[in-house]
Amino acid sequence: MTSTAAAPGTDSTAAAPATAGTGTLPPPATAPGPAAGTPGTPRRHQLDDWRPEDPDFWRETGAPVARRNLIVSIASEHIGFSVWSLWSVLVLFLGPAYGIDPAGKFLLTAVPTALGAVLRLPYTLAVAKFGGRNWTIVSALLLLLPAVPMAILIEPGVSYSTLMVLACLAGVGGGNFASSMANINLFYPQRLKGWALGLNAGGGNIGVAAVQLVGLAVLATAGAAYPRLVPAVYIPLIVLAALASARYMDNITGVRNERGALREAARDPHTWVMSVLYIGTFGSFIGFGFAFGQVLLVQFGDRFATPLDAAYLTFLGPLVGSLIRPVGGHLADRYGGARVTLATFAGMAAGAGLVHYASGERSLTLYLVGFIGLFVLSGIGNGSTYKMIPAIFRARAAQAVAVGELDPAAAQRRAWRLSGALIGIAGAVGAFGGVLVNIAFRQSFLAYASADAAYLAFIAWYAICLVVTWAVYLRPSPHRLAGV
Repeated sequence: MTSTAAAPGTDSTAAAPATAGTGTLPPPATAPGPAAGTPGTPRRHQLDDWRPEDPDFWRETGAPVARRNLIVSIASEHIGFSVWSLWSVLVLFLGPAYGIDPAGKFLLTAVPTALGAVLRLPYTLAVAKFGGRNWTIVSALLLLLPAVPMAILIEPGVSYSTLMVLACLAGVGGGNFASSMANINLFYPQRLKGWALGLNAGGGNIGVAAVQLVGLAVLATAGAAYPRLVPAVYIPLIVLAALASARYMDNITGVRNERGALREAARDPHTWVMSVLYIGTFGSFIGFGFAFGQVLLVQFGDRFATPLDAAYLTFLGPLVGSLIRPVGGHLADRYGGARVTLATFAGMAAGAGLVHYASGERSLTLYLVGFIGLFVLSGIGNGSTYKMIPAIFRARAAQAVAVGELDPAAAQRRAWRLSGALIGIAGAVGAFGGVLVNIAFRQSFLAYASADAAYLAFIAWYAICLVVTWAVYLRPSPHRLAGV
């Protein structure tokens, strides 16, 4: 199965390993339970017998149950992404009455990105620890921690330190993606994982654009004086997501976190190489998603009569970047993940160069073309880098079998194990790229009163990623991994 089965916005691919993001083991294929004939009463919302790889079980029982869990998971993760991205919108409301300069606003958008990145690993582990349904309920309700106080406290006169605390709390939404993906990964057979994870991730990623549309609606109807209405919109949606999770989702019995997978993956140099590349792709997407509206107002504020005029443009980049992501996986299937990733970083360096040129020339049209191009390319690169991860370990498994180091079954198991752990680590590290993007803009405006230094830093970073991709995965060498 190829990535063409994946839905827009996928942060994983059909080639993802069978284990979840940090080496989570599914239940035994023949797990005992009432459905398998063992006497007893089935427990509500607890799947004691779950065999998605069994065709008869999947057709008669598994598919509708998995579909129900997937639908609720998409809704919950979408709201989580929107809450995580709230400050990309709220900074557009913080006018002169709040007394915050551009550097301070970029810090407000960096803080939730950082906490969201930190939470990705523990949120993934929580699925096996507490149960997928249970943790989805908890993680949804945790979104009230930022949403409720933001709906109450954000108004002129609020202190900057209070805003910083509120921005930090919004980071809880960043962890929902990881736990949601780890949970849905367990429900589907291997042949359908790409499709299911694609839908799940796509619904989440589009939350970045959705919250900007909510902000646009508030600006258009109530005006810039009411930023608290944006988080207020999400409070009933959060409660509904938690209730739907409690009503319609299930836990799978027997799921456990595999010991040592993260530790073993952390010692593998490919983990950190791919994490660097993912900083360049997903980090750019989420960082630009948080910063684009603010940068647009600072750079071209004289072209917009109100923040509403800028808001009409800010949602386009994240939306297109989310929808285009499966293309990266498809191209990686056809041409190889490393080749597509190399071309992507070359294009991103050119896109950042165009943005830098347009900024100097004060050309809003070229600026928008360059930035939207960066969103598109970061989406494609995200798909291609994730395609590289299982390909790396498949190639190493083939080498281990060829030299007699491992038998085929053990080699495949090790490849799945390390691929899953690497995906978890790269997802967490890559999200820190969003922090770096916002910090780069902040420091650039502090030091030079413009974003030029940030654009040059992005060009340099993409050039480094290009060189790393070529040197590790494409440079002619007897040790080169085939098929990456």
